[in-house]
Amino acid sequence: MNLGVLGFALLPLAPPRSAGGWTRGLPPPRGRPSPSRTCRLAGRSHRSGRLTWSWSASMAERQRLATSAGVPDAEDGALGYGEETVSALVRQGWLEAASAAGTGADEAADMETQLKRIAGTGDEAGRAHFVRSSAASTRAVHSGERVKGGKKARATLDALATPIVQSSTFTFRTTRECIDYNQGAYASFEYGRYGNPTTRAVEEKLIDLETGGQAALATATDALVSASGMNAVTTMLLALFTAAEMPSAVAADEGGCIITTTDCYRRTRQFMEEMLPRLRVRVEVIDPSDVQRLEGVVRGIRASRNPRIARQRVVFFSESPTNPLLRLVDVPRVVSVCQAHEVLVCVDSTFATPINHRPLELGADLVLHSGTKYLAGHNDVMAGALIGRDDLVAQVRRLHGVLGGVIDPHASYLLLRGLKTLPLRVEAHNRNARALAERLAADPRVYRVHWPALRQHPDHELGRRLAEQHGQFGRSGTEFGGVLSFELRGRLRQRDAPEQPYGRETFERVGRFIDALRLPYIGPSLGGTESLVEQVCVMGYFDQPLWKRKSLGITCGLIRFACGVEDAADIVVDVEQALDRAYAEGDGNGAWVEEQDAVERSV
Repeated sequence: MNLGVLGFALLPLAPPRSAGGWTRGLPPPRGRPSPSRTCRLAGRSHRSGRLTWSWSASMAERQRLATSAGVPDAEDGALGYGEETVSALVRQGWLEAASAAGTGADEAADMETQLKRIAGTGDEAGRAHFVRSSAASTRAVHSGERVKGGKKARATLDALATPIVQSSTFTFRTTRECIDYNQGAYASFEYGRYGNPTTRAVEEKLIDLETGGQAALATATDALVSASGMNAVTTMLLALFTAAEMPSAVAADEGGCIITTTDCYRRTRQFMEEMLPRLRVRVEVIDPSDVQRLEGVVRGIRASRNPRIARQRVVFFSESPTNPLLRLVDVPRVVSVCQAHEVLVCVDSTFATPINHRPLELGADLVLHSGTKYLAGHNDVMAGALIGRDDLVAQVRRLHGVLGGVIDPHASYLLLRGLKTLPLRVEAHNRNARALAERLAADPRVYRVHWPALRQHPDHELGRRLAEQHGQFGRSGTEFGGVLSFELRGRLRQRDAPEQPYGRETFERVGRFIDALRLPYIGPSLGGTESLVEQVCVMGYFDQPLWKRKSLGITCGLIRFACGVEDAADIVVDVEQALDRAYAEGDGNGAWVEEQDAVERSV
């Protein structure tokens, strides 16, 4: 092989160039290349000894191709020989007319206004000169950043991905801007504890997701994203029971009452039971489906002869579906009762996500999420979110600025990115949970499956009604997210012996089942791409006494399975093999299982 050719072939690749020799991002070529100075060389063009990349063709061939394509001859100094660029097609006045008629015309005009504002405030040229003339330490701090306008500002506005605004402080160019900001005439941010552009993008996206595209509802809705789900719920409750901006019929200094449900995330219940009474807030606990009891409680408060009690702020707060037993709340009926008695309604919709359930559409005042779960969706973010009536969110935002549970801008960006794929992921979560629940419901080794789409679930009909009448939980009322819980039998050998759901045999059986699983991780969260599993009494209630666990229905056999986005068949197969290993024949259970299968088939 010719060494000259080999060395030529090993030269580093140059960026693609047109036949005119210009690279993307540089001005287009001027004039016409001389045919006599261009020669073909292994598919490359060599001009004046400089190697460039081109679609190599002779000048005569280029002219023939241009003519056959209907390209007119070169005019007004344009390139000939087929060298015309797309610029030759742009007619005078057409571009302006097309831009003015486009959908982005108003946005482009607003951007130009903002750029002029940035560039035209203060002595930018003098400031730039001063920085360049300064000492090295000053230039190291300010050069390249002190002058904000120009290409940097335009490119920031033009960026496809929302920028991560990693700044704790936001500045003003003049005293006038600072005064206008404080008077509400200049929309910006001041300090990271009070807001951030990246975080605000998340909040605006959540508003649209939770309001289902209803413009009238969205305009009266605001959102607040914070550092964690617990930060969101605790700040919300503290703000609602201490805010000065309450209606005249409700007094902030008269204590209050919160009505919640029996099945609830433990740490939320702990805050309500241990912290709220210190603010003279009474806690009432009802069954998630007992709307009649709810009405009785609020009627009793408003009808009290003691005006201090009758004027209390009352809040109904519940998850739906609940954690870990997946009970549902009849939000339309709850809203009807509460609105008649000036009671606020807040629903924690973490398990459902706005893809499956949108309580604001049903009249709820506030909806809450642990953004750590489905919203972010990748087990790499801690976040909380509150969406609802703008006046209530404003109360919470003021206290949030004092308490300081601020989410980091980078975490906001990850949450924003996760929300883009939320519908796709939730569809997979729904599908996987449905497949696993149906399989477990048919297995005699499983005592009970907690999943609302199953007929034996206490809230099955409620889920169907919410789907049919209000468009919640999917068209058929079978979309409740990726979490389900189920209880294993501890004893299969003695058919007549009573179950011991809180006994050691059940406890150890579940441990063997979980340890035999190969796909899910053992962990306490949910809503991510990976499946997670936990024995509830170990992960969440290890330190709770038996009487407490019995009152909450936390048996030793209770398992919470948070389906990820893996293939549904793989999840089911893995659970089946783990059940087989947990109830191995050597354990004396195989014959009983086979007998039960035969009975089921005969029925």
